[in-house]
Amino acid sequence: MPLENNNHASDHLPEIRLGSKLVGPGKPCYVVAEIGINHNGDIDIAKRLISVAVGAGCDAVKFQKRTVDVVYSAEELAKSRESPFGNTNGDLKRGLEFEFEEYQEIDHYCREVKIAWFASCWDEASVDLIAQFDVPCFKIASACLTDDNLLRRTRATGKPIILSTGMSTIKEVDHAVEVLGKEDLILLHACSTYPAYYEELNLRVIDLLRNRYFLPVGYSGHETGLPSSIAAAALGACVVERHITLDRAMWGSDHAASLEPNGITRLVRDIRLIEKSMGDGVKRVLEREQPIIKKLRRVGAVT
Repeated sequence: MPLENNNHASDHLPEIRLGSKLVGPGKPCYVVAEIGINHNGDIDIAKRLISVAVGAGCDAVKFQKRTVDVVYSAEELAKSRESPFGNTNGDLKRGLEFEFEEYQEIDHYCREVKIAWFASCWDEASVDLIAQFDVPCFKIASACLTDDNLLRRTRATGKPIILSTGMSTIKEVDHAVEVLGKEDLILLHACSTYPAYYEELNLRVIDLLRNRYFLPVGYSGHETGLPSSIAAAALGACVVERHITLDRAMWGSDHAASLEPNGITRLVRDIRLIEKSMGDGVKRVLEREQPIIKKLRRVGAVT
């Protein structure tokens, strides 16, 4: 798939409907609060995190769903690892998974508080489980980008797809886009280090992906701060996704790369302020500038 030389790709990008929201050029950035596994296997923590996302003004929350015995080898699950759930890696992985009953509760709660939810499904059975709910889209994690069978099963749901492109070469992204097709597809630029260093983020790839595929492109951030995610929105990211946590010091692997309630609230606020600030690109004299002209301009305009 050759690189297209088009500096105005954003003028021709499709709009994609995610539930009640339109995502694409000229539309508000779709902000996703990734809960992931930061619920630590506790449905009450999950609900508290959903409430944080609602309070911050996010558009959706996202979870991660795995069939543990499919995603991980028996050898990996048997490895020693201390956790609140037991002494093996398998104990940990199983303890962090929500099953159908928990997702029923999540679905009910999200409807109650009026926020969309969806999930990254790491295997085909997980796609089938989440497909039983009326989610607005499916997310394919960067780690799963090369799993053609998973890509095809996700596409078969008929729902829009958000594809993260971290830890992937451009040829691998080419192939994934070819397998999925471009209909109702959003790409996310990402750096899959946790937490990511600022010098690793390479935000210019947002433009590269947009110009190459003529698709809406967003950003999934794993850095600790806010500036780069806000910059991504200024660069035209149509989706911004960040992990959230109640407390970055909580036990668990993803909390350190997550935003606390104040952080996600500030992120949404600043993205909305940037959207107000971008304007239409037409140079004009504002009505509110007229009295300043009279007060400060010393030489009249050339006519």
